[in-house]
Amino acid sequence: MTSLDKPTAAQSTPDQDTQADKAVTEAALFEAFGGVRGMVETVVPGLLFVTIFTVNKNLHVSAIAALAVSLVLVAVRLIRRDTVKHAFSGVFGVAFGVVFAMMTGNAKDFYLPGMLYTLGLALAYIITALAGVPLIGLILGPVFKENLSWRTRNPGRKKAYTKASWAWGLILLGKCAILFPMYWWADTTKFGWVLVALKIPPFLLAVYLTWVFLAKAPAPIDVFAEMEAEERAEKERKAAAAAQSHPEA
Repeated sequence: MTSLDKPTAAQSTPDQDTQADKAVTEAALFEAFGGVRGMVETVVPGLLFVTIFTVNKNLHVSAIAALAVSLVLVAVRLIRRDTVKHAFSGVFGVAFGVVFAMMTGNAKDFYLPGMLYTLGLALAYIITALAGVPLIGLILGPVFKENLSWRTRNPGRKKAYTKASWAWGLILLGKCAILFPMYWWADTTKFGWVLVALKIPPFLLAVYLTWVFLAKAPAPIDVFAEMEAEERAEKERKAAAAAQSHPEA
C-alpha cells in the first residue's frame, strides 16, 4: 500500500473515513510540492547567495556558490535515486539568476527570474481558475489518481481546486506586491534577506489552505482503479465467451 492509498477495513466509521481522507490529502500535497526537503532545496541557494554577498559584496563568488550548491543538491538526489524534479527546477532557476546577474552586473538581478516566474505563476493560477480549469487541479489530479475526472464527475472537488487556485494566485500576487517595489528601491542585501524570508511562509500558507479546501471536498475518483476494473471485466468476458465457444467434449 502506498502513502496515497486509503487503508481498508471490514468496517469504518465516518470519523475514520474523514481522517483517512485528510491523511491522503496531506500525503499527496507533500508528494506534489516536495515536502520539507523540497523547501530546503528552494531556500538554500538564495540564502547562500545573500549571505556571501552580505559579507564580501562579491557578485561572482556569491553566484557561483549558489549554483554550486544547487548542483550538489541534484547530485545527492541522483545518488540516492530520489525524485529530482524539484531539485532540477531549483538548478534552472539559479542558473537563470546567475546569467541575469552576470550580464547586468547587478546582484539584485540574481533574483529577477524567480520573481518573474512567481508573477507568471500567480497569473496562471488566477486565469485558470476563472476559465474553470484550475491549475492546482491539473497539478494534483494525477497525484490523487483522478486525472481530470474532477472537471465533469466530481463538482465538489472542482470547487475545492478552484478555491485553492485562487488562494495560490492571490498569495503569490501579494508576495510580488512586496518584492517588486523593493527590487527598485532597496539595496541588494536588504532585498535579498527579505526575499529569502518570504520563500517559505507564503508557500506554507498556500499549501495549508489547499489542504483545508481538499480535506472538506468529496473523495477523488480513482480513474486508474476504474480502468483496471474495466480491463479485468473485459478479460473475464472474453474468457467466458471463449469457454462458451469451445465447450469441453
